[in-house]
Amino acid sequence: MSGKQIDVIIGLQWGDEGKGKIVDFLAEQYDIVCRFQGGPNAGHTLKIDGQKFVLHTVPSGIFRPHIMNIIGNGVVIDPITLTKELEDLTAIGIDYKSRMKMSRKAHLILPSHRLLDLASEAAKGVEKIGSTLKGIGPTYMDKTGRNGLRIGDISKANFRELYGKLKDKHLALAKQFGKVEYDLDAEEEKWFRCIEHIKGLEQVDCEYYINQAIENGKKILAEGAQGSLLDIDHGTYPFVTSSNTITAGVCSGLGIAPNKIGEVIGITKAYCTRVGSGPFPTELLDETGEQLRQEGHEFGSTTGRPRRCGWIDLPTLQYSVMLNGVTQLVMTKLDVLNSFETIKAAIAYDIDGERTNLVPFDLETATNPVYKDYKGWKTSLDNITETENLPVDAWVFITDIEKRLGVPFTIISTGPEREKLILR
Repeated sequence: MSGKQIDVIIGLQWGDEGKGKIVDFLAEQYDIVCRFQGGPNAGHTLKIDGQKFVLHTVPSGIFRPHIMNIIGNGVVIDPITLTKELEDLTAIGIDYKSRMKMSRKAHLILPSHRLLDLASEAAKGVEKIGSTLKGIGPTYMDKTGRNGLRIGDISKANFRELYGKLKDKHLALAKQFGKVEYDLDAEEEKWFRCIEHIKGLEQVDCEYYINQAIENGKKILAEGAQGSLLDIDHGTYPFVTSSNTITAGVCSGLGIAPNKIGEVIGITKAYCTRVGSGPFPTELLDETGEQLRQEGHEFGSTTGRPRRCGWIDLPTLQYSVMLNGVTQLVMTKLDVLNSFETIKAAIAYDIDGERTNLVPFDLETATNPVYKDYKGWKTSLDNITETENLPVDAWVFITDIEKRLGVPFTIISTGPEREKLILR
């Protein structure tokens, strides 16, 4: 916990680093947990008392009874996805109504945004970027194009009229891409039903709410979605998401000043994964990659797609640490490496005969990673809660990466459950 009041949790890779579990664990120390960007393309998985929960829009502090949860203005909200999450929370007895608020300035994902996403991606054929087809990109395009609809618009008398105008614009655009299978009428009917449901959540002016909370001495945790390498400006463009996934996105996505940010907790897996298209220098297309996928259960929590797997990539991690101002590190899924004889980490790239640890403008050019080998520990990490009880070879792997990144690992996760954590 820092002296400043907003700490940030950020993924340092291409998402799926295990942020949900870490937010859930750390949330005990905070009064408010906020989502600040992204939308239902996020999938934060938590395992509590043997039950698995996947959150797409709801902040991961919702399972702690004393915590307020805020959906910030930088998030794009699909009422259908959000309603499903709220119904799932009700089914397991979680009282969310008094502990969740959403920003009036958060943008709405319309059914026709999803139609556009589907049509646009289908038209790209082999050049598709691997969208989750949740309508995220088209919604952010409307946001920057200044014709989006926001949560605060729901209560306007002419809301249906505003909706109709935007839908007509989308249908005209979709014609350029050709036909796709999509029942817009059915989705629309469901969408308006869900709009009524989410009206039950309190709307706030997020910037005033958060800054007032800071004034009142509240401790706030900002929860990132996706990962730093998917940032619209600094990620592996064009194979990126549509929002700023790095620490800078906290300021615009919640309405707070940079000097309010304290600790920045960066999360990395002990290896690397990616969903969808795009460059991935350390990807393993062999049986080792398949072993990582099976041992790590690497299938998308939002899409179910098999994740691409490879060794940990230190140049991209050094880049993410720099971009985010990371002050402490978390390593997740260390246990996935339990059965490997040899574990590798890319410590540099060989690009046209030159060795560099800088991430190039186009990561596609970094096709020859320079690896360092580490001896595997070949033993279970179950029930280990102290660093001194870790196998020596696991400790060598962690401390060498820590030294190369220049930031300490303060939490090491050895399984999906809440209690499977080593704290330093």
